[in-house]
Amino acid sequence: MKNNDILKSVAFLSLGCKVNAYETESIKEMFKNAGYEIRQFNEAADIYIVNTCTVTNIADRKSRQMLHRAKKLNPDAVVVAVGCYVQAPQSKLEDDDLVDILVGTRGKSSVLDLVEEYIRSNKERDFKHNVVKEGEENKDWSYDSGEVNAAGGKTRANLKIQDGCDQFCTYCIIPFVRGRIRSRDMESIIEETERLARAGYKEMVLTGIHIGSYGRDIDGESRMLELLTKLNEVEGDFRIRLGSVEPRLITEEFLEGLVKLKKVCPHFHLSLQSGSTTVLKRMNRHYSAEEYLASVNLLKKYYDRPGITTDIIVGFPGESDEEFEETAAFVKKVGFLKVHVFPYSKRDGTYAAKMSEQVAPEIKKKREDRLIAICEEVAKEYLESLNGDSERVLLEEEIKGREDYILGHTDRYIEVAVPKFMLKGREDADKEFIGVKELMASDASDKALSNMMIAKIL
Repeated sequence: MKNNDILKSVAFLSLGCKVNAYETESIKEMFKNAGYEIRQFNEAADIYIVNTCTVTNIADRKSRQMLHRAKKLNPDAVVVAVGCYVQAPQSKLEDDDLVDILVGTRGKSSVLDLVEEYIRSNKERDFKHNVVKEGEENKDWSYDSGEVNAAGGKTRANLKIQDGCDQFCTYCIIPFVRGRIRSRDMESIIEETERLARAGYKEMVLTGIHIGSYGRDIDGESRMLELLTKLNEVEGDFRIRLGSVEPRLITEEFLEGLVKLKKVCPHFHLSLQSGSTTVLKRMNRHYSAEEYLASVNLLKKYYDRPGITTDIIVGFPGESDEEFEETAAFVKKVGFLKVHVFPYSKRDGTYAAKMSEQVAPEIKKKREDRLIAICEEVAKEYLESLNGDSERVLLEEEIKGREDYILGHTDRYIEVAVPKFMLKGREDADKEFIGVKELMASDASDKALSNMMIAKIL
C-alpha cells in the first residue's frame, strides 16, 4: 500500500513524557513520507494513533479516554494504541473493542507496516498482541531505531538518546514496561543533531528514560560526557539542554569536562523525589539527601547560579510529618528554580503498592499544597537574584492572558516575557537567540506573568 491506493488521513496524540513526544514525531514522519495526510487529533481521520502513558493512575485514565474519543470521532477509523499503557498489566486493552491495534514499547518503528497490513486484511487480522509478554521485560531488547528529521516552524527539538531503566525505584512501573537500558548509537545521535542544526533548530533537548546511564549497557560506564563533547562540536548556533539526570552523574570529573562545553545549558533537572533520606531509602533511590546536596553544591561551584529544577513526590507510603518537614526544609536549602510537586500514586505491580502505611489522600493534598507554596517562594528568591542580569532568550509563543508578550526561555530555563513592541522590525526574532538585559522578576499580582522574568531592554 505504498503511497496509498486511496488517500488516507492520520491523527496523532502523544501523552506523557518527552520520550513519547519524540517517538510520536518519528512515527508521524513515517506516515507523512508514505503519503498520508496528517490531521489534528480533534478532527475526523481514517487512523488515530495514541502514544500512551502509564506513569500515574491519571495517565492511565487519560490514555483510555483518548483512545475512546478517537473512536467517537470516527467509528470506522483504525485506532492504534502505542507505548507504556499498552504494556501495563492493568490496561486490559486486548479486550477493548474500541482499539484495533496494539504496539507496546518495542517495535514502534513498525507501526506504519502494521496499520497497512491491517487495512489490507480488511480489518480482519488480529493485531492486538504486539506487546512484550510478562517475564520478557528484561530480555535483550535492542534500541528502537526511529529518528526525527527537521520540520518547519519550531525552535526546540527533542533528541532521544536512550531507552529503558535499570533503577527499579519502588514506586515506578516504567522499568517493567520500558525494559532495561538501551543506548542509541552515538553516530546516529550526532547525524540527527547535524540535520536539526542545519534545519535551523536552536535547542536540542537530550531525552530518554534514564539518560545519565547512556552507554552503561555498552561498556559499563556512562558515556554522557563523551556524547556531549561530540555534540558540542557540531557546527551551528544552537544550545544543548539535558533532560532529567540523577545526582550520581554530577561528579567533579564530569563537571570539569562539562563546563568547557559552551553549547550545554547551565540548567539541570536533577531528580530528587524526596528531601528525606529515610524516604529515599524506601523509594530505592540509591542516594541520600546529603549526597544530593553535595551534587547541587558541585553544580554551584562550576556554574554561576545554575537553574536547578526537580520533581518531588509527597505522601509516599510511610511518610511521616517529620519526614515531610525534612523535604520542606531541603527545598529551601537547595534554592530550586522550579519544582514539580505531585502526590504519590499507587501503581499495581510495584513494590511500593504493597507497602503498609499508605498515606491518606487528604494528608497528601495538604502536603502538596504546602510544598507548592514553599517552592514558589524559593523560586521567587532565585529569580530576584537575577534582577538586572543580561541573558539570551529563545522565543516560543504568546503568553495566554497577556498576548502583548512573547514567552521565551534562557539558557538556565528561566521563563522570560518579552514585550512585543520590543520586537518590532525583527521578523526573524522567533528563529534566533534574542539578547535581553535588565531582566526584572515579574509582579506576583499579575497571574499571567507569575514566576517569570520581564525583559526590560533589548
